[in-house]
Amino acid sequence: MITEKMYEKMAELAVRRGVNIQKGQPLVLSADVRDAAFVRVCVRKAYEAGAGSVTVNWLDEELTKMDYEYQTVETLSEIPDWVYDRTKYQHDKGAAYLRILSGKPGAMKDADPIKVNAYQQAYYRKVADLQSYTMNNIGQWSLFGLPSKEWAKVVFPDLSEEEAYEKLGDAIFAVTRVSEDNDPLQEWEEHDAQLMRHADIMNGHQFKALHFTSELGTDLTVELVKDHIWVGGGCTTPDGVYFDPNLPTEEIFCMPLKTGTNGIVYASRPLSYQGKVIEDFWIRFENGKAVDFDAKKEKDALKALIEFDEGSSYLGEVALVPYDSPISQSGILFFNTLYDENAACHLALGRPYPENLKGGTEMSDEELEAHGANASMEHEDFMFGTKEMSIDGIREDGTVVPVFRNGNFVF
Repeated sequence: MITEKMYEKMAELAVRRGVNIQKGQPLVLSADVRDAAFVRVCVRKAYEAGAGSVTVNWLDEELTKMDYEYQTVETLSEIPDWVYDRTKYQHDKGAAYLRILSGKPGAMKDADPIKVNAYQQAYYRKVADLQSYTMNNIGQWSLFGLPSKEWAKVVFPDLSEEEAYEKLGDAIFAVTRVSEDNDPLQEWEEHDAQLMRHADIMNGHQFKALHFTSELGTDLTVELVKDHIWVGGGCTTPDGVYFDPNLPTEEIFCMPLKTGTNGIVYASRPLSYQGKVIEDFWIRFENGKAVDFDAKKEKDALKALIEFDEGSSYLGEVALVPYDSPISQSGILFFNTLYDENAACHLALGRPYPENLKGGTEMSDEELEAHGANASMEHEDFMFGTKEMSIDGIREDGTVVPVFRNGNFVF
């Protein structure tokens, strides 16, 4: 049941655990206009937690669709200087960033992909040198979902609008560890500790590569960068502020060697990308690069992702998620990457997180690439974990160590 108390607890979790706002720190909150009532709760919670100021960036799917329908490629590609200046100002002030997700999956399915790509590439180029603020965890950032009727009807098309909304809300609160009678902050502290334990074990092994196989046909070897670091749970800024970037999270993740992925991977869940839902797809890699692919639905969107730039055809992340995770066990396909990626092992095309390499957050882009990291303006996760997935860790000497059997950790 979606109640005012549940919303209060969700907002408290997002502010105090998600971004862990500090006294006097600015907060930048992005949300759809449909979520105005909840945004007010979040803003109040942020100020009560000590935020120095709160800025709200309002979004609207209908207006965005009109932009793509009526604007030209040329106008969409003109990103004004004030967009860059505003973001740099916020970074210079040490802002934390909180994003609320409630959008309708597939909302942009009719948008011209050429226009969508033109805008996104222009935007990424404009703010490229500002990306390290969040990618390197210089400041806190966090994402979480909020149920909407538009989203709910995609997830539960056979239910009435109200029934679908309530069911999606119950699911989101459950997997985010928010209930009427619990302490979400305490539960998240315990959950993060378990993820960190798995990351510590993997870091102890320092495998050269991982070999994935599944009943869908996946047969993929992913080599890892030397001196890699598996990360799970939350992150810490250079100033020592701990925060949880994803609410929920069930993953531990690492950095692949750009040229070290070979084989074929079959997606186990649809991927929502640029407002379109890509279904039943596979990708084949040679020496790190995606050289062939197909999809039963929205193949053009998959092509746009892989060809977004040179680096988007290579991997930037490999993540391990047990099949027995709460999101997987819910049996719900959320059509939202934040949730669906935490139901299954996943890979990300595009740029990596520097924290996955020893000393990476202090390295320049050129130094990261010299250590085997990919470089891209894109970072997009897709899911390939299954109930029968097996993962073997391969050591430098060729020794094989079981990591996953039947979709779950062996340790």
